[in-house]
Amino acid sequence: MPDFADVMGQSLARRAMVIAAAGGHNVLLTGAPGTGKSMLAKRLPGILPPLTYEEALETSAIYSVAGLLRGGTGLIKQRPFRSPHHSVSSTAIVGGGSVPRPGEVSLAHNGVLFLDELPEFARDTLEVLRQPLEDGRVTVSRVHGTASYPCRFMLVAAMNPCKCGWRGHPSGKCTCSDKEVEKYVQKISGPLLDRIDLHVNVPSVEYEAMRRKSKPESSAQVKERVDAARAIQSRRFEGTGIPCNAQMTPPMVGRFCELDSRCDALMKSAFERMGLTARSHDRVLRVARTIADLDGAEHIGVEHLSEAIQYRNTDILKG
Repeated sequence: MPDFADVMGQSLARRAMVIAAAGGHNVLLTGAPGTGKSMLAKRLPGILPPLTYEEALETSAIYSVAGLLRGGTGLIKQRPFRSPHHSVSSTAIVGGGSVPRPGEVSLAHNGVLFLDELPEFARDTLEVLRQPLEDGRVTVSRVHGTASYPCRFMLVAAMNPCKCGWRGHPSGKCTCSDKEVEKYVQKISGPLLDRIDLHVNVPSVEYEAMRRKSKPESSAQVKERVDAARAIQSRRFEGTGIPCNAQMTPPMVGRFCELDSRCDALMKSAFERMGLTARSHDRVLRVARTIADLDGAEHIGVEHLSEAIQYRNTDILKG
């Protein structure tokens, strides 16, 4: 697997990927070409916990139905990483055909679905992701029958800030007008963006970081922290069928994400100032719970909640 030690600089983006892996959260990476968005996404499976036996059975069964499990290979033991091209159809994403077969969302079950160049996907293709992201299961109905497939996956999406890619870059090379930028991002709807937990800006890499004077953390080192946070969640959700914080039900959010008076005041201020929805409110709390788990903290603190709030960028759709 590609190693996180290959990624130079990008401390904020690396931190966001660690949080995503620790809690199973969805991520949107925004930045100019060449800043490392794809590198970060491709290294995410290397820091995720290994598949459990039950997860391996589920994943292998899906691949067998899709005709992608070669004879004699046994169970799939690595978490899937699916990266469809932006020309993919909505049917290929959710599944279908004359005889219903699993689509990309199901082939990414228990793993990662990476959508590079997010605004280049057709709008209807992106919109079909909303229900699978919410329910973790997709039902495909065709003339010859109906099939239901699981699709619990982590969505990692990457996009440039504008059509030319250089919006906000220190070089000043961007030639896009504000209207052109708005048109570029209009394929991404508010409801879809609301289902993504972490909105991360990936800036240009500084020259000093490229000189590799200091060695970044390796995937093995990062994975130790991720595994420790996941172990806390395993004990928390024992017997519930919930594997990680991102999949907490609303009652669980109320139970495990309690806020003291200071955190409550901070959350109220962010909710009103940023115009958060009920869904994004709960997603912020889930991320805050994951950050607290990474710190080994029993309760969510102001520092955990404030970091979670900074990952909600409500201005993306304004360009």
